[in-house]
Amino acid sequence: MSSRTIIPANIVIRKIETLAEMHEVEQLQREIWGVDDLEVYPALALKPQTEVGAILIGAFASGRLVGFVFGFPGILNGENIIHSDMLGIGEAYRSQNLGYLLKLAQRDAALALGVKRITWTFDPLQSRNAHLNFAKLGVIADRYYVDYYGETSSFLHRFGTDRLWVTWLLERERGPRISTSELDRMPRVVRVGSQLDPIVDTSVTGPRLIVEIPAELTANHEHWRAATREAFTSAMDKKYVVEEFVVNDDRKVGRYVLTQRRKGGLSFSLRLCAFA
Repeated sequence: MSSRTIIPANIVIRKIETLAEMHEVEQLQREIWGVDDLEVYPALALKPQTEVGAILIGAFASGRLVGFVFGFPGILNGENIIHSDMLGIGEAYRSQNLGYLLKLAQRDAALALGVKRITWTFDPLQSRNAHLNFAKLGVIADRYYVDYYGETSSFLHRFGTDRLWVTWLLERERGPRISTSELDRMPRVVRVGSQLDPIVDTSVTGPRLIVEIPAELTANHEHWRAATREAFTSAMDKKYVVEEFVVNDDRKVGRYVLTQRRKGGLSFSLRLCAFA
């Protein structure tokens, strides 16, 4: 983990190695996602996976597990990767930067294994996750999956399981951040209406497009799911990739920035990273 990373004084971040701690991971899954036992990733599966390259790291407060990240090894387009399947923080320990710290620890562990790419999925209607993924970690996304997990027992999945598939290129250098004035000039495929309703226009074009979502989505979930599904799938069919997520200064609207791949190749920043 980077020496510049500040860990809260009461938190220890380290590998999860014992079977007893893996059973704590089981319990945290129940608490965080509210899943039935049949949908809990079991300790008896975690144990052998960590023996063959899976990364399982926990955040501990006074010796008690309060958050974890889990990723398993895979092969994508002939490259060895880690797919990060779960990142969870207990409710009492959220808003303490633990998700970011766990991801940095996962990055260091992957690099130690010689892995330079981590992938995962997340719900694009969750602005806090989008901020972590794009604004803080610097991921990129070129895939959108409809109902990726199907129906589950989790209360978090009651509005479906559409997902963006993101790629974290661990040695990628971030380019300059997009200014507010630039964002304001970009055409919007989806914008947040005055009643916090989605307004869609998939006919807009340009080298960069905006998909807006409410920073805190409290209503119209079904409408927002349908609108963003249409926007992302339509844009990705036209070879756009998601490169950034910015929350407005008033903290009410989040904006995804989609960049079109150059004709005959990828956009410049992605081509440098050999993004597949």
